Amino acid sequence: MQNSRFLPGVLIAAVLGLGLSAIAPVLADPATRPLRPLTNDIGERVQACTLCHGAQGRATTQGYFPRLAGKPSGYLFNQLQSFRDGRRQHALMAGLLRNMSDDYLREIAGYFAALDVPYPAPGPSGLNAEQQARAERLILQGDPARKVPACTACHGPSMAGREPAVPGLLGLPRDYLVGQLGAWRGGLRRAHAPDCMSDVAKALSTDDIAIVANWLAAKPAGAHPEPPSATPLPVQCGGLAP
Repeated sequence: MQNSRFLPGVLIAAVLGLGLSAIAPVLADPATRPLRPLTNDIGERVQACTLCHGAQGRATTQGYFPRLAGKPSGYLFNQLQSFRDGRRQHALMAGLLRNMSDDYLREIAGYFAALDVPYPAPGPSGLNAEQQARAERLILQGDPARKVPACTACHGPSMAGREPAVPGLLGLPRDYLVGQLGAWRGGLRRAHAPDCMSDVAKALSTDDIAIVANWLAAKPAGAHPEPPSATPLPVQCGGLAP
């Protein structure tokens, strides 16, 4: 399998702090953002988020920025907290969140989690038959020899996530999926111990990451997160605390 077509996504993981440089002039130039009084409307107060994540946090299937709308609120809160506290590395996100309290982060997370907006149609996976089969085995069955659980075992049969803190995997840009798995694998993204996703990603090859990301990005999304699992998950994850 040729890796060159997937390399940009892997490299994204190494340059997370540069992802928003294109909008820096917009944020810095007062002429592009006229001042107006702040309100108590949370929808008004999170407008900065939509510059990258799209109107209503819905994002698109292209580019790098993930969808926020409809994600479990516990997951969104954990990620906001991780950006603020340095477990996830992104200079602009850290700067935006630096002085925000946990209560305010929960309010932001709850706002986006409650949004129910349509997902865009996905594009083709670009995988050949062998790659498609490999991706499906990893996602639906895992690889016990490498202690890699099936994605569906934690993220749900529909891969829409689980309440309160397991994210969905569908409706995300391919580059974002590759970048995040690469960040877990390379130690650039961390969570509370035990860091289950780091362990899983480190057991995957770059080819595994590429084909899994392409498979997931090509699947239609729209299901809602499932209720909490009635049985223990196959791995312990410190980041699942609400």
